Amino acid sequence: MIRVRFIERDGEQVRETTAAPGDTLLRVAQGEGQPLEGTCEGQMACSTCHVIVAAEDFGKLPPASEEEEDMLDLAAGAARTSRLACQIELTDHLDGLTVRIPAEAHDMQGR
Repeated sequence: MIRVRFIERDGEQVRETTAAPGDTLLRVAQGEGQPLEGTCEGQMACSTCHVIVAAEDFGKLPPASEEEEDMLDLAAGAARTSRLACQIELTDHLDGLTVRIPAEAHDMQGR
């Protein structure tokens, strides 16, 4: 199992969970009730699953595609270590991954 830590929008509350290898960060986050809408269901047609990856974990991720970079340009509160959660496939290499939910996150599904 892979440990994942979510820092809530307030920047203080931390929730830790475990996930199976091959899961996407978006599915795990939604399962934990995080406010990531994922409107396009992982098709990179929106930025509603934008997260900010901890600096110490960012280098563990494969580089973002040009399409993902384009969507991140539209994300509110984007930072240097921003990524789309739908594009992060969890592997053993990412055990202990920490991501922050941007303060600007709005989940229209009411989570």
